[in-house]
Amino acid sequence: MSTMQKTLIAACMAAAFVPAAHAEKYFSDSSLSILYSDDYARVNFDGAGKKTSQTYFTFENATGHNWGSTFFFVDRNQGHGKDSDSDDIYGEFAPNISLGWLTGNDLSYGLIKDVTLSGQYEFGGGTNVNNVMLGMGLDWNIPGLQYFGTRVYHVNNSETDNDYQLTVVWGAPMEFGPTRILFDGYIDWSSAADDHKSDFHFNPQLKLDIGNYFGSPRVLYAGIEYSYWNNKYGLGDAVMDTESAVSALVKFHF
Repeated sequence: MSTMQKTLIAACMAAAFVPAAHAEKYFSDSSLSILYSDDYARVNFDGAGKKTSQTYFTFENATGHNWGSTFFFVDRNQGHGKDSDSDDIYGEFAPNISLGWLTGNDLSYGLIKDVTLSGQYEFGGGTNVNNVMLGMGLDWNIPGLQYFGTRVYHVNNSETDNDYQLTVVWGAPMEFGPTRILFDGYIDWSSAADDHKSDFHFNPQLKLDIGNYFGSPRVLYAGIEYSYWNNKYGLGDAVMDTESAVSALVKFHF
């Protein structure tokens, strides 16, 4: 086990076993989503790239605490068509530990809300990856946004050379009378290494709060997701060079 993996595990355990008197949970939110698109870029087992029709079933859980936050998701994607070979399961777990809470100091300054020790574990997928990421982050107070965070990681990749990743996450709620819209998503940029190119993934969702019309806000959403992924997986393949896929989306929170 690498030093990075040991550090990440220790940080997660430290947050997990905080004495109850010192730990406070602000929220916990779980959801199930279904997405469909005809334009996902995919690599076959023979190494060739192609576009495929796929349905994604996604479970997500997000929590907020006085010591930080966690985010977990797992995807089950189902390919369509007689030549489909794209069925697999992929997931990520991302804890963030507040350095303000850890040190007992107020680290806010201007638009900066807090500084975090951030990690991420990626698992599964077509090549059964086991990537461990460790880095630092900033949580921001941006007017009009529910949340905004930036993270910089060193990535210990299981299948390729190690690299670095910059991640941006955001959530922007909007209201127009009874109409509530949520614009959220993330941006990932990964650096190049000897065996792969850099890649850039912009993945926003635009969702209408259907439940709000029936007295149950923030329960049922419908909308679209857009995936723009330049050099998907860092391959630089002619077909895989850029994914541009619009997906229909339904999300249920519970």
